[in-house]
Amino acid sequence: MAAAPVWSVDPRTGKQREQVAAQATPQAVDAAVRAAHDARTALADRTARIAFLRAAARTLDEAVAAVVETADAETALGTARLTGELARTTYQLRAFADLVEEGGYLDIRIDHADPALTPPRPELRRYKVPLGVVAVYAASNFPLAFSVPGGDTASALAAGCPVVVKAHPDHPATSELCGALLRRAAVEAGLPEDVVTVVHGFDAGLELIRHPLVTAAGFTGSIRGGRALFDAAAARPVPIPFHGELGSLNPVVVTAAAAAERAEEIGAGLAGAMTLGVGQFCVKPGLVLVPEGPDGDRVAEALAKSVAGTAPGVLLDLRMRDNFLAGVRERVALPGVTAPVAPGAGADAPAESGADADVGARAGGGSGELTVGAGFLSVPARHLTEPEGPYGLLLEECFGPVTVLARYAGQDEAAAVLGRLPGNLSATLQLSDAEAAGAAGPAAELIAQAASLAGRVLVNGWPTGVAVAPAQHHGGPYPAATSHSTSVGGTAIERWLRPVAYQSVPDGLLPAELREGNPLGLPRRVDGSPANA
Repeated sequence: MAAAPVWSVDPRTGKQREQVAAQATPQAVDAAVRAAHDARTALADRTARIAFLRAAARTLDEAVAAVVETADAETALGTARLTGELARTTYQLRAFADLVEEGGYLDIRIDHADPALTPPRPELRRYKVPLGVVAVYAASNFPLAFSVPGGDTASALAAGCPVVVKAHPDHPATSELCGALLRRAAVEAGLPEDVVTVVHGFDAGLELIRHPLVTAAGFTGSIRGGRALFDAAAARPVPIPFHGELGSLNPVVVTAAAAAERAEEIGAGLAGAMTLGVGQFCVKPGLVLVPEGPDGDRVAEALAKSVAGTAPGVLLDLRMRDNFLAGVRERVALPGVTAPVAPGAGADAPAESGADADVGARAGGGSGELTVGAGFLSVPARHLTEPEGPYGLLLEECFGPVTVLARYAGQDEAAAVLGRLPGNLSATLQLSDAEAAGAAGPAAELIAQAASLAGRVLVNGWPTGVAVAPAQHHGGPYPAATSHSTSVGGTAIERWLRPVAYQSVPDGLLPAELREGNPLGLPRRVDGSPANA
């Protein structure tokens, strides 16, 4: 039986564009993993690895026109957004090349023997080595930065781990193009092209996570899909680490003092954050705690004004569009929930069958495209403190351009709502100038509570936009992530490494990184102190 075709689809119309590949059979997945496994020795060469990462960045930059055109045709994310995303992607590749060149990621530690200690200490030398073949599951909403050439792939390659990427079905042509560019860059750097391979298909994803030569996996996607793969990784005869980013509500707390001081600014800023990328960012603010009263009303009015002026947009695929429309209808139907600006289908776009009129048309501009309009819901915060009942739905992510304003009566009520939330990627506090300048008091308590439920805490900013930086953390307690690692920033490389200690091994038998003379000039800690020679 012939393998099923993989089609590139235009999300603006829902029509097939072209067949770009075939779904990988179990035999094809096995061949890809084994070829990647065989490429490990070549990829262990740090010099070649650095050259490869830099060549990959350059090759992608040189192909910017083709990459952006292909990605836009499959995602409708727009030329400006995708051009910026590609720049982020190639910056990330170069940053990992610099990280490998500097060498600190190896975390080399040497403790010389000391018989005078009690108990006596033997000679110990420790560093980190790559795990082996890594499976990467590409994201839907970032066809470059979190997909084939994205952070999981870049950090795994930087660690010395060959990668097999399971492409996302929303952008298979982009995945094929980027995979070919990475393989070309590998050959240019003197490495086997199979250090990176792309496979397609739902069943291929399951075969990949179960393959005995796959040693770890990275995933960005839904809670349902990520949890299924996480469970499969744990159920293997030899379980493997599964670093998944699954879902996040990204709560925001607007204090009463902040609302009084700059309500209009906060409302407009929130509108920009929740509609960015048609609400398809993993760090979109999905729940916003706003005080009751006139100042909170001003925040809501500013949000309504900005959101009402936002043009409808196209979601990544029809399934996501249907889920968005259904999710909004289900939430609006809850007692006490209102829609000051009703999200829904664009005016000239068909709603899914059974769509309610109240959650229906927003101006679509006559395009006829499969658009959705942004909006927001409002609910008394006291409903969200109820341990039972239907309002738990409002504490779940709704992917797309919608957020929920929960109007709270006092900080205790706001804190009670936060106490009901699961883990998140981010938590944001909008504080007044006086609160931000203080070292103690209610604002400090809010920050402490935010830190307990999120991987990144922001003050007077918005979580959309995750900087690629050494101090970045993109993760959080479950279900934001399935591990305590970050998928963005230099320390993302740590997911694909494991430590090995050598005890009383003669110098000539040690890896070059651990030898006494430090022949590679790598940073290391010797007897507890930093040393570079």
